[in-house]
Amino acid sequence: MELTRLIVKGGVISPGELREVVNMAADQGLDSISFGSRQDIIFPKGFKALDKEKMGKHHFVFPDEKSGNNIVSSYVSTDIFRNTNWLTGNKFLYILEQFKDQPKLKVNINDPKQQLVPLFTGHLNFIASEHEDYWYLYIRLPKWQRMEVYPVLIYSWDIATFYYEIERIVTTEESCGIDLIFSLVTEALDTNNRTIDKPLNVPFYPFPYYEGMNRMGIDQYWLGLYWRNNLYDLDFLKEMCDLCFDCKIGKICITPWKSFIVKGIPKDRKLEWEKFLGKKGINVRHSLLELNWHLPVAMEWALNLKTFLVRTLDQFDISTYGLNFGISEYNRDGHYFTSIVVEKNDLPKDLESIKIRDTYNVLYAKNFDPNTREYIVHSQDIDKLELPTILIELSRKYFEELGNSIPETVEKNQKKEKPQLDIYQCQECLSLYNPEYGDASQNIPKGILFTDLAETYCCSLCEAPKSNFKILESVTA
Repeated sequence: MELTRLIVKGGVISPGELREVVNMAADQGLDSISFGSRQDIIFPKGFKALDKEKMGKHHFVFPDEKSGNNIVSSYVSTDIFRNTNWLTGNKFLYILEQFKDQPKLKVNINDPKQQLVPLFTGHLNFIASEHEDYWYLYIRLPKWQRMEVYPVLIYSWDIATFYYEIERIVTTEESCGIDLIFSLVTEALDTNNRTIDKPLNVPFYPFPYYEGMNRMGIDQYWLGLYWRNNLYDLDFLKEMCDLCFDCKIGKICITPWKSFIVKGIPKDRKLEWEKFLGKKGINVRHSLLELNWHLPVAMEWALNLKTFLVRTLDQFDISTYGLNFGISEYNRDGHYFTSIVVEKNDLPKDLESIKIRDTYNVLYAKNFDPNTREYIVHSQDIDKLELPTILIELSRKYFEELGNSIPETVEKNQKKEKPQLDIYQCQECLSLYNPEYGDASQNIPKGILFTDLAETYCCSLCEAPKSNFKILESVTA
């Protein structure tokens, strides 16, 4: 089903722009909008084309239009989740600003140290390296069988120039591989590249909790909002934009998980925001089991299946901490970005008129890490009622294998040279305190043991007291 989309470059929109969009939707008699998996805004069926003057600088893609792909970025994760040291929010904004024309290909611009935004779901995937202002580029064009890495690192301020040159090559050349692209780009552009001195390392971390009011530095908070039906009430959004203006908040960030995040809420306005959410009846305490799902927009069967699976797993008290799930129609060429995928099989054409039960396939990412881009088929042609048992089996497999993917030589060296440290977990929101990282949000440096923290220490995510933490596991320093 084709829906109207609004391209939100990098998933970053100002309260003023969102307010304009909300007013446009309200003028057409709509009462809600949704968010898409590429950090765009989706309008329900019935949103009519607008004249250029009304659209202003907003870039709409209507159902009969094929052009227009959003740039996905992990700007949303900066300052609130772990990140590459040199990669600031301002750098993201500057790079995004260089994209003057709407890209025809899918572009991802991401920090590999965060888990919220998928790294490899674009045609061109720019991924930050350890070298300041240099990026790996992973390319998988629409008809390519596999992903290829561009032979050099690309300079931050050349990213847009690189993109437009590759787009030009792709639209003029009948078929082109990575070698031809490299040769033509090198010939056409004078850019500040750097040699790749080591392959990209994408560390695996459990998927973060991205909802509710959370600490951000010393005197600010960030708020994550998720509605399970992905229908965001226009009146609520209008009032929220006004509150953002009032608190001098300049950006609202859309995630690829049908949710959005507001960063930089001043400490002295936290109560006002909580009262606003309470008055509107907004629930900001969904469980991880409920949150970590990727569904196609406006497909009722997918929402119903998710509801059934969440309820059943909840009933069995199954832990899915660190895992995320996707539901999709059968699409073996698709690029999934969840640990576990439930695919609905297509009915054979000659059976479409007969009412028969749908069947599903279950796949999981290698090491349960979507960034490996390698999926293993676990079960095929499964009935809906069998799915919860399969997911329970896979969640157990995940916890059994957790940590086993470290290369043996590295593991041996760690055991010889480094002592064991305890990781503690908050029993309220399941966030971790790992002495290997410390807690930058509370100015606690690396290497400080949990037992050495002050008794006034509280959880950075939900502010539960220190006494609420329990030992989860021991790791090497």
